[in-house]
Amino acid sequence: MSLLDESGPLAIATRLLRLSEQIRRDGFLVYKENGIDFQPKWFPVLYILHHKPVLSVLELAAEIGYTHPSTITLLKELEKEKLVRSKKDKQDERKRLIQLSAKGEALLRQMQPVWHMIAAAATELLDTPHNLLAALTEVENQLSEKSFLARAKAYAPTNNAADPK
Repeated sequence: MSLLDESGPLAIATRLLRLSEQIRRDGFLVYKENGIDFQPKWFPVLYILHHKPVLSVLELAAEIGYTHPSTITLLKELEKEKLVRSKKDKQDERKRLIQLSAKGEALLRQMQPVWHMIAAAATELLDTPHNLLAALTEVENQLSEKSFLARAKAYAPTNNAADPK
């Protein structure tokens, strides 16, 4: 156990990032071993567009839970790879609509058997008495009710010197 692991809740973000990076790295290798040139960071966009074929950038950002700038950066990469395409909305020309390209649709068809492998491996990994997936959902729900910042501020030391009483 590392010193960070021993720090308990103080390093939760670091440990989640470490776990995410390990699963992403291995996910990349699963795709590669199956002859698929794919970056796991593209998954949320392609998966959502597979189920909701045309979305605005803002709708897509909301669906994947990323900021607008992060979504734009990811979309630029996917457009460069010719996996998605965009067009202006006929009702509102300021709005860009995003959809899978023919190449993106072909890639998804190739990926679907691999998704079954990944889902099975993830299910096996998550099959623990503590059910990480359920715990993640609980924490995400708690954060939607009250931010981490608000929670941390509740534990801020009080500055009695500034108090005029």
